[in-house]
Amino acid sequence: MVYMSMRSPLLPLAIIIALALAPSSHGLSQSSSLASTSATLNYHGGPLLSNPASINIYLVWYGNFPPQDMAPIHDFFASLISSPGQQNPTVAGWWSTILAYKDKAGKPVSGRVRVAAYHEDKTCSLGKNIKRPQIANYVKKMIDTKVFPLDTTGVYLFLTAKDILVERFCLGSCGFHESMAVSPRGRRVVYAHVGDPEIQCPGLCSWPYAIPAYGPPGKPLVSPNGVGIDGMIMNIATILPGAATNPFKTGYFQGNALAPLEAVTACPGIFGPGAYPGYPGELMVDKLSKASYNAYGANGKKFLLPAIWDLKGSTCKVLV
Repeated sequence: MVYMSMRSPLLPLAIIIALALAPSSHGLSQSSSLASTSATLNYHGGPLLSNPASINIYLVWYGNFPPQDMAPIHDFFASLISSPGQQNPTVAGWWSTILAYKDKAGKPVSGRVRVAAYHEDKTCSLGKNIKRPQIANYVKKMIDTKVFPLDTTGVYLFLTAKDILVERFCLGSCGFHESMAVSPRGRRVVYAHVGDPEIQCPGLCSWPYAIPAYGPPGKPLVSPNGVGIDGMIMNIATILPGAATNPFKTGYFQGNALAPLEAVTACPGIFGPGAYPGYPGELMVDKLSKASYNAYGANGKKFLLPAIWDLKGSTCKVLV
């Protein structure tokens, strides 16, 4: 491997606007080229996803996802569990930073994350233009009809294909996580959405693998798994830590609970050492494909994962 140094200062105006428009349901505004960092994340006394067994992920594949697009995302989740002999730095090592986040009883966020079940909706039963409340109702129906179990310490992740329009997606948001009450007894579950941005907004939600939507153009990096799929993985890797550490708007965050900075969104645009606005930081580069990455995963996959706010070091922690 070699290390990459791409120093091309880009500051897309759209990203600044996106942060200002951060939606009230823990929306992820992909801060493509911003590298300003949070001073601290405060704990607000609420529960975390701290089931010692695992955080179970329930995937909905909504729309047409070819197997070659699904595989890297499944491999990303498989990589969150450490494997003996795996080359460093690893996806599991990246997730280990989250273990410093503890609830009021001293229990940390779960160190294990796994896909417990998935459902494919290739016929697009909701159509191809979806409102956010429809996602909540869809997940609720999956639980009510026993397609998925009721799991109050899991995450129901609704993934949409590149031709599916979702309310606010690509309009200041690359994804979101939220919670809702379901029967019996009004127990709350966490659900989330991430879409494939390849067609709709690669410059907003797949940076640095795409030219920024606004601002001076810069040469995009080569993606290891495809621009849209790597955009999805980076955004899943932003949503998931936020959902785990602030599932019900009472966990770890800075600022307004309705538009919080969370474990990853507190470190916008930072992927490697030396990051600054428009520059993602020093990354590894595959000698053959020239793809840039910072983590090794399952089945030989390589991923680019964002920095996580490190509570112990009070800094944005990167892998490389």
